[in-house]
Amino acid sequence: MKLTSKGRYAVMALVDLARFDTINPVSLRDISLRQGISLDYLEQIFFKLKKNQIVKSTRGTLGGYVLSKKPNEIKLTNILNAVDEKVKTVQCKKESKKGCNGKATKCITHNLWDELETHINTFFEKKSLQDLLKNNSDRLN
Repeated sequence: MKLTSKGRYAVMALVDLARFDTINPVSLRDISLRQGISLDYLEQIFFKLKKNQIVKSTRGTLGGYVLSKKPNEIKLTNILNAVDEKVKTVQCKKESKKGCNGKATKCITHNLWDELETHINTFFEKKSLQDLLKNNSDRLN
């Protein structure tokens, strides 16, 4: 199981956006400089975030992005799903009788990995951008 940089960067960029969008829209260039994420990569990520209504954009010299909802209403699951990031600990489909190893039955540790996947996804469902903002400000104080 591995989260790709796309999922991690999407979360990082949105926490950054949530910190700075209280006055004006935030440019991707500013996020790129603060977080060390390629501007081209951010554009790809924000295209998906906008398409999935996580962010809104404004054009012009003072343009940029703002969150579509309050930070406490945006769950990490929403962000990961928006950028096509799936947390999977097993390669087989849950409803399949076949296992990941191609055999007729599931492997001996299948239920362990399946349970871990459920825990991880539940964790991401419970955490919001607001939680990450709060954790970040607690660290700074």
